[in-house]
Amino acid sequence: MAERKIQIVKITHVYYKYPDLDKAITFLKDFGFTEEKRVSDEKVYFRGYGTDPWVLCATKSDKPEFGGAAFVVESEDDLKLAAETIPKATKIYELTDAPGGGKGVTFYDPVDGYPFHLVWGQTPAPMLDIPLPHEPVNYPTEKNRPVNKFQRFQKRPAPVHKLGHFGVRTTNFAKAYEFYSKYFNFLASDLIHDDKKIDRTVFYRLNRGDEEVDHHVFFFAEGATYRVHHSSFETHDFDTQVLGHDWLREKGYKNCWGVGRHVLGSQIFDYWYDPFGFIMEHYVDGDLVDASEPTHISQAGPGSLHVWGPAVPGEFLPKD
Repeated sequence: MAERKIQIVKITHVYYKYPDLDKAITFLKDFGFTEEKRVSDEKVYFRGYGTDPWVLCATKSDKPEFGGAAFVVESEDDLKLAAETIPKATKIYELTDAPGGGKGVTFYDPVDGYPFHLVWGQTPAPMLDIPLPHEPVNYPTEKNRPVNKFQRFQKRPAPVHKLGHFGVRTTNFAKAYEFYSKYFNFLASDLIHDDKKIDRTVFYRLNRGDEEVDHHVFFFAEGATYRVHHSSFETHDFDTQVLGHDWLREKGYKNCWGVGRHVLGSQIFDYWYDPFGFIMEHYVDGDLVDASEPTHISQAGPGSLHVWGPAVPGEFLPKD
């Protein structure tokens, strides 16, 4: 048993593998990523406009595959603790070709075997200087925008700010929940149970004490087979998000679900399929919480996923 929990600071990046890297790159740029570093014809790093040196690594592979998400840990001692205590974890290694450098440890989910990465020592990147609207909003009885001041927008992809969370479908909820709660400073923001009062879904935030953190950075829900569900990226505001929605629609990509407003986490969501069937989400206006907020318990049901927006598509919650 671990003597203390590995302290995670934030989520930072994900890995995806594609059989057609050129097609993937086109989608990723249309989604709002910025190419940061091309290592070769088979490996490209993308960033957002925030301070993470990169948020997605795309590599060429024989088949589409999710390569796991990475979380920044508090210290090199946390990397050492992970390498020494987590079953089948790697030794500490250097992120040799990655923007921002740093060190890492990789382990594998104990239920379904997908990779999970921990990093430390990355050099933050300067924020990209891109035009982002900061216009006041007019309400029926409160007019905040000056007279003769107009709202004008440019059509473009919705720029990605940062990676917000990722989620998977696990084949054994209880075992996964025990593992991640034991080794890491994950704290359940929401636990969702079925009609038999058996927990089937968790939305984890990071326990950072009084520090404000996102409602969730990692979630998993039980299902018959493992699969990555989606990776979610924050963009600037609602107008930016819907402009990005229209950009992707006009480019011919397939919308998965959105635009709508979630209940758990409160964020406005917009889910899209990439050309290989992976789901990518833009979100804005998510909840912030700290360690004082209790875990909320609820039962799964039609009204638990969104308060407005299109009906939940069947493929969003597959049964197989």
